[in-house]
Amino acid sequence: MKSEKYLEALTHPVFKSIGAAADELGLEAYVIGGYVRDFFLKRGSAKDIDVVAVGSGIALAKAVAKLLKGSSDVKVFKNFGTAMLNYKGMEIEFVGARKESYTRDSRKPIVEDGSLQEDQDRRDFTINALALGLNAHNFGIVLDPFKGLADLQKGILRTPLEPGITYSDDPLRMMRAIRFATQLNFEIELSSLQAISEHKERIKIISEERIVDELHKILNSEQPSIGFALMHKTGLLPYILPELKALQGIEEIEGQRHKDNFWHTLEVVDNIAKTTDNLWLRWAALLHDIGKAPTKKFHKKIGWTFHAHEFVGSKMVYKLFKRLRMPLNDKMKFVQKMVLMSSRPIILSEDHVTDSAVRRLVFDAGEHVEDLLTLCEADITTKNPKKQRRYLNNFKLVRQKIKEVEERDRIRNFQPPVSGEEIMETFNLKPSKEIGIIKEAIKEAILEGEIPNDKVAAFAFMLTKGKELGLEQNN
Repeated sequence: MKSEKYLEALTHPVFKSIGAAADELGLEAYVIGGYVRDFFLKRGSAKDIDVVAVGSGIALAKAVAKLLKGSSDVKVFKNFGTAMLNYKGMEIEFVGARKESYTRDSRKPIVEDGSLQEDQDRRDFTINALALGLNAHNFGIVLDPFKGLADLQKGILRTPLEPGITYSDDPLRMMRAIRFATQLNFEIELSSLQAISEHKERIKIISEERIVDELHKILNSEQPSIGFALMHKTGLLPYILPELKALQGIEEIEGQRHKDNFWHTLEVVDNIAKTTDNLWLRWAALLHDIGKAPTKKFHKKIGWTFHAHEFVGSKMVYKLFKRLRMPLNDKMKFVQKMVLMSSRPIILSEDHVTDSAVRRLVFDAGEHVEDLLTLCEADITTKNPKKQRRYLNNFKLVRQKIKEVEERDRIRNFQPPVSGEEIMETFNLKPSKEIGIIKEAIKEAILEGEIPNDKVAAFAFMLTKGKELGLEQNN
C-alpha cells in the first residue's frame, strides 16, 4: 500500500491537533488499535479513538484540549494513567505507552512505563497492534511490527506474542478472539485456537459483566452462531452458558432419536439475526429451548418428550440472568415471556385457528405479539422446502387472523370494560373474592367470544354473573 492511503485515515483535523500538541511537548504520539484496524477494513470511521503517547498520555490530553475549541473538559483517570476527551461526537482516549506483567491468580497487571514496541507487544491481536504516526515527521506512517496488515488481508486472528501468554495474562482475550472472529468473519489461527482450549479455565477470573459485554457483541453480529460454535469447540461454553452446552448431543433409544437442540438453537439465532436488531429478542432465541435438557424423557409408546420445557426454560432464564449479573428488570421479563410462549403460535399454525385461541394469544403476549411471531418464524429450521413453505404460510394465516381479531375485539393490552369499583358500586360490595370472580368471568367471556369487548355487553354480563353468585343489585 502507498503512504497516501494511510493519510486518508487521518483527514479529520483532530489528528493534526494531537500531532501538534505532541510535538510541542516533545512526545511521540500514535493512533492505535480499533480505529486503525477499521480504516484498513473499510468499516467506516470509528467514533472511539485510542491515542498512545510515549510519555504522559494525561499531559498530552490536556495540551490537545487547549488547542481544540468545542472539546469537553479532560476526564483524568490517574490510577490507570489515562485521560478521556470528547470532541464533536468522538471519544478520544489518551494513554502513556506501557508494558505489563501479570501474576497467575489475577488479571490485573503490574503496569510500568514502556516504549511503543512494548505497548504493541501487550495488545491482544496483531490487527489491533497497528499504529499510525501523528507527529510531523511520521504523520500517517504505519507501524506494523507483527504483520497485522497481512493478517487483515488473510482474515486471520493472531496474537502478537505466544498465544498461551496472551490468553493466560488476560483471559478476556479468549472471548475477544471469538467475538472478533464472529464480527469480522475471521479465522482464529490454529495455535491460538488450541491455546484458548488449554487456558479455558482461566475465564473464571473474569467478571461476569465483562463476559456479558462480549456475549452481547456476539449476539449483535450478523451470524452469532460462529461465536457460540467457537465457544463450544474451545470448551469455553460450559463455563459461561452451561444451559446451552447441556442441549448438545443426540440420544437414541430403540431406534428413536431426537434432534440436536444445541445446533438447532444456533440456527434459530442466525435466522432471527436476519430479521431483528433487538438484542433481547436475540437472547430469547438463544435461550428458547434451554428447558429441553432438564425435561427430556423417553417413553416407549411416544418416544422422546420435553414436557413443559417452555415453563421450565422461563424459570431458568431468571437464574441465568442473575448468575451473569444481567439486568433483572423488564428486559429479563421480556426474555422469560418469549421463552414461556415460544411454542404457542406454532401450535396455532398447525391446527385450525379459532378466534378464541387467537384472542388468548394476543391477550397473553400483549404488546410483544409481533416479537413472539418473529421468534417462532425463526424457529423453523426444517431443511424440507415443502415443509418450510407450509409452516411460513401457516404463520401468515396466524398473522392475518391476529389482525382481524385485533381490529374487531381490541384485545392487545386488554383493560376490563367494567372496573372493580363499578362492580363494588353496583352490588354494594366491599373488597371481596366475588369481585375477582366477576372480573375473571368477564375476561373469559370476551376471550371466548361469548360477548364483545365493550362496556354495554360486559355490564349486562356482570349483572347476570352477580345474580348467579346471589348478589343483589344496588338500586
